[in-house]
Amino acid sequence: MDEQARLERARAIGLFRYMLIREAADPTLNRRQRGALVRELAAMVHTDPDGRPVRITRWTLDRWITDWKRGGFDALVPSPRQSRPRTPPEIMDLAASLKKENPSRSAAQICRIIHAKFGWTPDERTVQRMIVREGLDALRGPSVPAVFGRFEADGPNELWTGDALHGPMVAGRKTYLFAFIDDHSRAVMGHRWGFAEDTVRLAAALRPALAARGLPRYIYVDNGSAFVDSWLLRACAKLGIRLVHSAPGRPQGRGKIERFFRTVNGEFVVEIAAGDGKPGRQIESLLEMNRLFTAWVENVYHRRVHSETGLAPLARWMGDRPLSTPNPADLAEAFRWSEHRTVSKTALVSLHGNRYQVDPRLVGQRVELVFDPFDLSFLRVRLQGEDAGTALPFQVSRHSHPKARPEMPPEEPRTTTGIDYLHLIDTAHTAELADRVNYAALGEPPESVDLTDE
Repeated sequence: MDEQARLERARAIGLFRYMLIREAADPTLNRRQRGALVRELAAMVHTDPDGRPVRITRWTLDRWITDWKRGGFDALVPSPRQSRPRTPPEIMDLAASLKKENPSRSAAQICRIIHAKFGWTPDERTVQRMIVREGLDALRGPSVPAVFGRFEADGPNELWTGDALHGPMVAGRKTYLFAFIDDHSRAVMGHRWGFAEDTVRLAAALRPALAARGLPRYIYVDNGSAFVDSWLLRACAKLGIRLVHSAPGRPQGRGKIERFFRTVNGEFVVEIAAGDGKPGRQIESLLEMNRLFTAWVENVYHRRVHSETGLAPLARWMGDRPLSTPNPADLAEAFRWSEHRTVSKTALVSLHGNRYQVDPRLVGQRVELVFDPFDLSFLRVRLQGEDAGTALPFQVSRHSHPKARPEMPPEEPRTTTGIDYLHLIDTAHTAELADRVNYAALGEPPESVDLTDE
């Protein structure tokens, strides 16, 4: 009776296989048509002879089609002695119970438990297939909230954190603030308000920061489009800076700059008029916006004692540690953009609608074009990292990179009434700069300016 049952089961399996492949095995089909049918079958859920839902891979279907072509229906019938599962059902029931008891257990861990109990265990892959077949892989263990410790860099310029803030409307357009702060001191290393959240505005904030504040060891940013652009990776690589991106969906590591943005919103942005007759300073241009923000950062934020460090950000950053400032030529080279092109048979290369003449010896070579995004009339050519001359303009219709969109030109500011907080800060900042210039020329010490109590 057992032999007869195994034989009937083997034939049922062979019939199940044949019913799946009969259309795809039609000899009148070409390879493309057969491939489309096989992929469609592999994407479907089928019911096996035992009534269980199963998925069949395309490679298994291809193997069954090949077997049928060689040996017909008999080649699809498995050996009767192999048609029954070799793992006792009570063992599989125990494995399912262990998974339900603790959804965090893996198939490997379940096999270890079974082996400890009975001295043997089914194959790990067998248990994993059972888990997927029974839908137990959808079970999830209790979520444990992540624990984050407090972190602070050991010294200035050890770690800079960068991010972008969505700001108010200026001249009818939305503004964005790119900023970088030093993790150790919380001092603002660089900043820039712009009309776009793109790579050009990011470079406008980062490049002056590196020139004035020195080179950090690490720059920590998120996965925004401007921060994952290839130019930033190239610039950091040229200057020896390690660029680190936070894990998607885990912004906890950027808490310091998020707290700085809260301060910006609460003390700077709140003083800017939002339109519709609301109070505040009417800012008409980005030039004015950046000038006022610089005055606020240098005269208010940098001089106020930070609640976490106990020191003013700028005072803590200006410690005894020497700064590593980049060479101006190296900095300019790092912030050039580059793209790769293949030199045509006529010794021409194309870049954003422009065509350039290069050395004829480079025909057929894959070269790197290095350029200033705001001036596409001059390109340097490199082959495998070595200088290969200059690309001479042959036909130029675009003079700047498509991403290098210019900002709106500044307009004359309107008159305002009442007490203008930002104007007071800007006036004090300008006066202090003038005092420093006089001190340098006449040797007279400047008067200290402190608006933290205003």
